[in-house]
Amino acid sequence: MATREWNPLDFDIGEEEDEEGTPSPSSISPPLQYFDRDRHVAFLEMMYNLMPHHYQSQEINRLTLAFFTISGLHLLRALDRVDKDRVADWVLSFQAHPRSRAELKIGQFYGFHGSRTSQFPPDENGVSARNAGHLASTYCALAILKTVGFNLLTIDKESILISLRNLQQPDGSFMPVDVGAETDLRFVYCAAAICFMLEDWSGMDREKAKEYILKCQSYDGGFGLMPGLESHGGGTYCAVASLRLMGYIEDDLLSKTVTSSIINVPLLLDWCMQRQAIDGGFQGRANKPSDTCYAFWIGAVLRILGGYKFIDKIALHRFLLTCQSEFGGFSKYPRDLPDIYHAYYGYTAFSLLEEPGLNPLCAELGMTDLTAIDCIGH
Repeated sequence: MATREWNPLDFDIGEEEDEEGTPSPSSISPPLQYFDRDRHVAFLEMMYNLMPHHYQSQEINRLTLAFFTISGLHLLRALDRVDKDRVADWVLSFQAHPRSRAELKIGQFYGFHGSRTSQFPPDENGVSARNAGHLASTYCALAILKTVGFNLLTIDKESILISLRNLQQPDGSFMPVDVGAETDLRFVYCAAAICFMLEDWSGMDREKAKEYILKCQSYDGGFGLMPGLESHGGGTYCAVASLRLMGYIEDDLLSKTVTSSIINVPLLLDWCMQRQAIDGGFQGRANKPSDTCYAFWIGAVLRILGGYKFIDKIALHRFLLTCQSEFGGFSKYPRDLPDIYHAYYGYTAFSLLEEPGLNPLCAELGMTDLTAIDCIGH
């Protein structure tokens, strides 16, 4: 049984070994000189109607792929291409349900499965030994439901929240499943986003989670995924967005007259600003190549802090266009083939840049602020 699913933060937060070399050149046509919304809509419509065979090995993460697709269409103001009721019914079919309230105390997480392959059928007695609910899949499921206008207060949120506390560790971190998985800031963020979307913080001990996050801030101002690890763009986003969702830091900190904060804001701002490279793009760590998705991970942190105005927006816009594919979508590096992950975070990056024709972004949740009803600070 797979105990660890791929999640929205996996591609770059955990791929240090894959970023050592220089991106290989490709024979892709020269980049377009403008944001081609129609091509991007067509790209996402393809993903919505038929999963390309290259993604079939990620079937266990189907909810995550669906989140990128449906939330991407919403960012592009093309949600009318989606059958909202059908999508909501499909997503709800992935929720794990306990047979009784007593089962909520046995340690398993009753959130959402990532796909049908992680929904284990019951035995001959009707008993499911494992439910494989996953934090990242639950974040994606709730985000999709919110996107299509489903009322989250009508779902079985009690089972989600009570069993969510089973995943929080004594140090305040979270595991994504109840056994055999790592703990780090990705899953603290997922837990915070879940509680925020469900408008109920009974699913986590916020104070413990806060203390864990603060231990992850490094000497240079950024945040590692765990205490003592190298500062990383994805980990930094998870830390800052979680603290904001939990109400521990204010929006637009840099404009406040009060200079005190539970995090070292000047060092953090300096670290973030240093991540914009000479080519205009953002890197996830020092001495790494620029990568499309960090225009969101770092850009969103700066947006929350109130420092987005300091970046070179023209240079970033130029870099992102070199990653825009003639087929629609965005690639990780300039002139590579596109993928749905970098496509989505390309759209969020252009939303932060206030590209015409895109919906505005709720930086804390990584989705449109039209979706994130009552999104903090907006």
